[in-house]
Amino acid sequence: MGDMVIVNCTVVDGRACEGTGPVPDAAVLVQGERVAAVGPREQVLRRAGDLRRVDLGGAYLTPGLVNMHTHLSLSLPGRGGDGVKDMGPHDLALYMADGARRTLACGVTTVRCVAEKDHADFALRRAIEAGRAAGPRIFTAGRALVSTGGHGHEGTDTLECDGPDGFRRGARSQIKAGADLIKVMISGGIAGEHERMDTPQLFPDEMAAVLDTAHAWGRKVTAHAGPAPAIAQAVELGLDCVEHGYELTPEVAAAMAARGTALVPTLLVTRCASFFDELGVPEWMRARSLAAGPRHLAGYAMALAAGVTVLLGSDMPPFWPFEGTNATVRELEHMSEAGLGPAAALRAGTLGPARWLGADADIGTVEPGRYADLIAMDADPLASASAFRSVRWVMKGGEIVRDDPPGAPR
Repeated sequence: MGDMVIVNCTVVDGRACEGTGPVPDAAVLVQGERVAAVGPREQVLRRAGDLRRVDLGGAYLTPGLVNMHTHLSLSLPGRGGDGVKDMGPHDLALYMADGARRTLACGVTTVRCVAEKDHADFALRRAIEAGRAAGPRIFTAGRALVSTGGHGHEGTDTLECDGPDGFRRGARSQIKAGADLIKVMISGGIAGEHERMDTPQLFPDEMAAVLDTAHAWGRKVTAHAGPAPAIAQAVELGLDCVEHGYELTPEVAAAMAARGTALVPTLLVTRCASFFDELGVPEWMRARSLAAGPRHLAGYAMALAAGVTVLLGSDMPPFWPFEGTNATVRELEHMSEAGLGPAAALRAGTLGPARWLGADADIGTVEPGRYADLIAMDADPLASASAFRSVRWVMKGGEIVRDDPPGAPR
């Protein structure tokens, strides 16, 4: 750490969709944890004086990625998930800390956790903030709220609730623990053996109780949701974000756009057969996931057509090696290739999430005053989302945490 000036780079961020073009032959002045100046090289160097220079060798410099659907304690049905479920609290904490370190190294400098076991996410966040562990900035929902027997009820990453009073208590309990947002399961999903993906799991008064309570405390609510009727009902009541949206319709997508409800599509979860094979998930889950793929992709296209704000989220662990890259980058590629395009994909992975989190004064762009959460890559992210496969340099809060030489194997 320490003050420095980053040179020999082209600065690009999500504001490219809003008319702010790349800055070629740029320099970035970093003072402490934050960016102090950005602009043409000579202009910034005059201000920087004789500060240490970090030469990026012609790389493209962007904000660090923000993964909005993260489970560092993920345990799907099958032998891989069983190994995580069987961990004691100390093993689990170390497992999650290793995942956080690997997540940061692949260029994800912020995550939104949307259901973690035993509130270990809060301890991990404290350790990262204190400098005792390496990892991204963590925004977390704590344990997700679920009806008795509902989606994900089997694990310690959810809290079973029933009735409006039960869901109010559930929301308050997560806020008491330190949750930045609330996650609620309003339908069935891929990983629930004794449910369908279109099984509704909350009554309107239960959903309203969650939303009213969270919003009163200044927290947003995101919902695991597949079927259009359940999503429509929740959007009407004021839902802030939909996870997955497997079966969207044009009408529901239009309602989401009109009310400002965002979508984290997690396209990977219906096109990741090799990941399921690696974890040994049961055949019923594998078949359900892959069968939902075409409809999932169609719903995503409907959301784009309606103007819904879409945000990057992998559901798979952000760092997981997958199809020649990591899960975060592969998800961003799917989002771009399925109609979003590279510039908007960059925004969906940086500035868009920062705005949803209410953190855009601190993260999401390369601007003075923001944290120096920066990543560098050899290819142009405005030409292709696959440019993020070439990430070779990562900085978080002014500290360089990865520095591969140009051309090194990724």
